[in-house]
Amino acid sequence: MNPRHKNNEENLASSPGANILRVHDITKPLEFDLTRPLEIEVGCGKGRFLVSRAKQNQDCDFLGIERMLERVRLFDGKCRREGISNAKVLRLEALYTFHYLLPDHHARKVYVFFPDPWPKKKHHSHRLFGPLFLNALWKRLEIGGVIEFATDHAEYFETVKECFSLDKRFESVEPMPRPKEVWTEFETMFREQSLPIYSAAWRTLEADDAPLEPLTIPSEAEPREGILRRTSAKMENI
Repeated sequence: MNPRHKNNEENLASSPGANILRVHDITKPLEFDLTRPLEIEVGCGKGRFLVSRAKQNQDCDFLGIERMLERVRLFDGKCRREGISNAKVLRLEALYTFHYLLPDHHARKVYVFFPDPWPKKKHHSHRLFGPLFLNALWKRLEIGGVIEFATDHAEYFETVKECFSLDKRFESVEPMPRPKEVWTEFETMFREQSLPIYSAAWRTLEADDAPLEPLTIPSEAEPREGILRRTSAKMENI
C-alpha cells in the first residue's frame, strides 16, 4: 500500500478509473448508499465544480454525468490527485440516467450548469429541459430538493424558466452563490468574455407520485455506456 494514503478508501481513489462508475446492464438501476445524501451534476465536464463540492462535503455522495470520454478521464484524474472517494462520474446520456438508473426521491440537489442550448430552432428538440426531463427530475429529487441551473443563453434561460413555471411540482427559490474557485470551465470562459450569466433554482413540492412512463427510444438510439448507436450501422462516441 502506498504510505501516503491513510486508509483503504483513499488507496482505492488513487487507482486509475476508480471514480468512473461502470454500467454493466443499462436495464438495472444503479446502487447507491441510501443512508448518505446524493448530489448530481449533469454535464460535469472535468469536475471542477463537483470535485470541489465533494471535497467540502465528505458526508455526501456525488455523481457527475458526462458524455465526453476525455472529460470523464480528467474527472477521474482530478479525484485521484485530490484523494476524493465520494465522487463518481458516469458516461451516459442524462435523460436516460434520470429516467431509469437513479433511486426515487433521493438526490438532494441536481446541478445543470451551461448545458448545450441548441440555439437553432430546428435543434430545440435536443434540449435537455422539457416535460420528460422534468418528470424524471421530480421523481429523483427528494421532496424539497433543489435543481440549480445556469446558462449564458438568454433565450434558453427564458424557455427553461417557462417550463418550470408551468409545472406545479416546482417552486422558484434563490440560486446558490458560486464563487470563482468553483466556476465550471464554461462559466470561467464566459465570464472572462464579460458575457451575461443567468442563474435560477427550483425546489420540488409534494405531488402525485405516479410512476414514470417508459421512454420511447428508437432501436438505433438505444443507449450503451458512453456510446450511442446512430441511424447508420456505425458506432460513434458521444
